[in-house]
Amino acid sequence: MNSIKRISKRIMMTCLFLGAFTTTFESISGVKAKDIATWYGATDQVINENETAERAEGKDPLKLIGLIFKSLKSEPTATREISSSVEAVNNDVPLEEAFDWSKYPSKKVVATGYTAGVESTGKGPDHPSYGITYSGVKVKRDLYSTVAADLNVFPIGTILFIPGYGYGVVADKGGAIKGNKLDLYYETVTDVYDNWGKKQLDVYVVEMGNGKLTEDQLEQLNNEESMQVFRQKYMKEKEKS
Repeated sequence: MNSIKRISKRIMMTCLFLGAFTTTFESISGVKAKDIATWYGATDQVINENETAERAEGKDPLKLIGLIFKSLKSEPTATREISSSVEAVNNDVPLEEAFDWSKYPSKKVVATGYTAGVESTGKGPDHPSYGITYSGVKVKRDLYSTVAADLNVFPIGTILFIPGYGYGVVADKGGAIKGNKLDLYYETVTDVYDNWGKKQLDVYVVEMGNGKLTEDQLEQLNNEESMQVFRQKYMKEKEKS
């Protein structure tokens, strides 16, 4: 009998301690046990009208604590949503489909391919200006490639997206490039014939140039961190060809 009394006394003291602790916690933090249960998805298990009345009367503190700890154990697992751009990259979607190009102004042009060689520029590898564009930067075929345009239409530094070619940065001009015409740089004549030739198409103006372009600016574009996945794809396709 004495042992039962001792156990009952300990249980009562524990309940009083837990009740005092809960009251102190709520008064300091402003957070109620009900809120904790709700945060951890235990609303259906813990919160109902009858149980709320019992807790208010102090009849069932142990049940409350037990349910709270049970709800803590069943905390839902957080999930990370994949953005459409990342999903597009993971699914090998080409640049043409990875972005909404309709947001950019477009212009219909006739685009041809050219090289740095004699067949396009009249200059050979031994010429001091071989491979040097009107802007002063070297010709480049990369994620952002150098292209030639009528500078009255597309000033130096203009960034275009050219479907089937990629990004083109206006770095050069040409005697035959007048009006809505572009010359797209390729490394060899074979590349020009195999990959382009001559096409009429809509290009998208990503950014109009200010008349200047430097090697550093072109390098920064090609090394832009968010575009490296697309650049790696381009490099792999380039190696295959």
